[in-house]
Amino acid sequence: MNSKSQSRYFIDCAYDGSKYNGWQIQPNGIGVQQVIEEALQTIFREPCPITGSGRTDTGVHARQQIAHVDLTIPSGMTLETCAYKLNSILPPDISIQSIRPVKKTAHARFDAIRRTYKYYIRFRKDPFERQYHYFFKGLLDLSAMQKAAGFIKLHEDFSSFCKSHAASKTPFCKIEHSEISVLEDGIIYTIAADRFLRNMVRAITGTLIEVGKGMIKAEEINRIIQEKDRKSAGFSAPAHGLFLYSVAYLPEIYEVRKHHTP
Repeated sequence: MNSKSQSRYFIDCAYDGSKYNGWQIQPNGIGVQQVIEEALQTIFREPCPITGSGRTDTGVHARQQIAHVDLTIPSGMTLETCAYKLNSILPPDISIQSIRPVKKTAHARFDAIRRTYKYYIRFRKDPFERQYHYFFKGLLDLSAMQKAAGFIKLHEDFSSFCKSHAASKTPFCKIEHSEISVLEDGIIYTIAADRFLRNMVRAITGTLIEVGKGMIKAEEINRIIQEKDRKSAGFSAPAHGLFLYSVAYLPEIYEVRKHHTP
């Protein structure tokens, strides 16, 4: 294919991360990115590298992950047909929701203005949903957890919740939303920011759980963050309860193009 005729697209995908070593291509395991790239290569008969909005760790799920790719769509193939073909090849635990044209300079990672994660905790054991929530045995002070979650929004340096030796260039994140929602049989922790550090959401969630257990007072979240030391924070909540829920971009990044019809 002639690279000069290629256009850039955003692939909106969802996946069950249970079997994968995270999003990124890994030397010692299968990442979701690798599986999608192999499916694209099967259709377009050439390497089709994709770049995601960010990595997810081993076992973490995604309701919405965005990746950009440069493609030359053959005459007679619509974007809907392309998505259909990809879904026909991909395993059941990975789904392409849509493929949309974007500006040539659009970047799935650097142009994202907001990423939202949700962490699911259940108090009732459910064998059919065990891969998609953290089953907590015991009582939690939900009011204290809600209060502590609110303090998260007051800070920008999240070194205390960053995995040791992580390759993040800066520990600063702008938190837009941090809230505990109470359900009949559990809770959901929702956090949204412009960016996240590696393991950050799981570390925050684990610390909030320790607040709920009475091991840490809600106000101590402020001290923990100010100490900028991972050892000051709580444990990392298990990966299987975490979902990358959505990724947002400015509307002008998308392009309206006349495309091939069958």
